[in-house]
Amino acid sequence: MLEIKDLNKSYDTGKSKLHVLKGINLSIAEGEFVSIMGSSGSGKSTLLNIIGILDSKDTGTYELDGIAIEHLSEIKAAEYRSKFLGFVFQSFNLIGYKTALENVALPLYYQNVGRKERNLRAMEYLAKVGIADWATHLPNELSGGQKQRVAIARALITDPKVILADEPTGALDSATTYEIMKLLQEINREGKTIIVVTHEPDVAAETKRNVTLKDGIIESDEFITQRVLK
Repeated sequence: MLEIKDLNKSYDTGKSKLHVLKGINLSIAEGEFVSIMGSSGSGKSTLLNIIGILDSKDTGTYELDGIAIEHLSEIKAAEYRSKFLGFVFQSFNLIGYKTALENVALPLYYQNVGRKERNLRAMEYLAKVGIADWATHLPNELSGGQKQRVAIARALITDPKVILADEPTGALDSATTYEIMKLLQEINREGKTIIVVTHEPDVAAETKRNVTLKDGIIESDEFITQRVLK
């Protein structure tokens, strides 16, 4: 599903180059549930951005579903993101003046799906994440957990190959974190590949594999006994 070999990434700080990722090798199979951990500055967010085709590598190779991700135009990069990836963010990234239903349906608008069809599908996914009763509410009328459920429904609606979740519980309390991770486990059990970036060991324990970055290299990569939430 995802194959990265000898990946390097640096940023020009003006006076020098900051080498953020240093020869990353990572393979993630279809259906895996992986957490990427590391302290601030470890390179985990940079790695997620490259996986999400939001940033480019300097050297190395990256293949997503057998397709080489390299030298893409903005249009092609957007096409691949729409086709392969669903995103969930810590800050939810919902549009404040649109209802929950409209936020979930939005990716289908950009795929030229008609209004009736996209609203029907949006309701299906709101029901899937347990928030259909809040379909007509605006984001400021929702709790943090409800907002994240809307964001997860939006990520799922295009049936992407991979869900990328960047600190998806970072803005949530412990009880709501439990509910969101339980939902992600259920989605993973249905066969969806999920990659979570987190700095929280408790969240990582609810995935099936922990990849830990330190100073731009993979310090450890281990399959774990997942703490299944019920």
